Amino acid sequence: MIAAAFLRALSQVTDSRFRRVLALGLALTIGLLVALWVATLELVRWFTPDTLTLPWLGEVTWLDTAASAGSVLILLLASTVLMVPVASAFTGLFLDRIADAVEARHYPALPPARSQTMSEQVTGSLGFFGLIIAANLIALAVWPFTGPFAPLLFWALNGFLLGREYFTLAALRHLTPAQAKRLYRTNRLTIWAAGILMAAPLSIPLVNLFIPVLGAATFTHIFHALKKRSP
Repeated sequence: MIAAAFLRALSQVTDSRFRRVLALGLALTIGLLVALWVATLELVRWFTPDTLTLPWLGEVTWLDTAASAGSVLILLLASTVLMVPVASAFTGLFLDRIADAVEARHYPALPPARSQTMSEQVTGSLGFFGLIIAANLIALAVWPFTGPFAPLLFWALNGFLLGREYFTLAALRHLTPAQAKRLYRTNRLTIWAAGILMAAPLSIPLVNLFIPVLGAATFTHIFHALKKRSP
């Protein structure tokens, strides 16, 4: 079921609605990261003196250059870590459009989806962003102690979070929160496994940017399959 859902989602990736959501998420992400770069470099230049007299070294004139270079390295690392969760958070604002596109093509007989307010979508997206950031910070903290098992930890942790988020996104379009929670609990291992499938490519640059869109589409199919076979 998971593989079939993923392949059906992948076959629709050229849909104009998919491309539009991806472009919106990427544009907002790049804009935010560029603004962060500019603001950080300006702050470093503001607080770093042009010259500084140090014991034994005398007058140092390259401190601001060194601080700027160090800031660039830190920002590069931060951008690498934050690109996926930030893109996921921004794209999450528009993932209902992905589910709409999937259901219009594959499930045309469905009744209209339950409409969610903008505040619900923003709250869900920000909550997901916080979870992903926290999970990745924890994974980075324990990475040195897990050796060859580090990728497995990353996939398992992010797979759990991605699976829960994307399944909830799809389920709340047609179920009440209580019904969605019951269906999730009944099928949590299947959902976790599907989430790991989404998490595995997160470590592949550029490919990882497509994961929010593919995840929403894949879990829309998974939700309908699980709902169909649930008692």
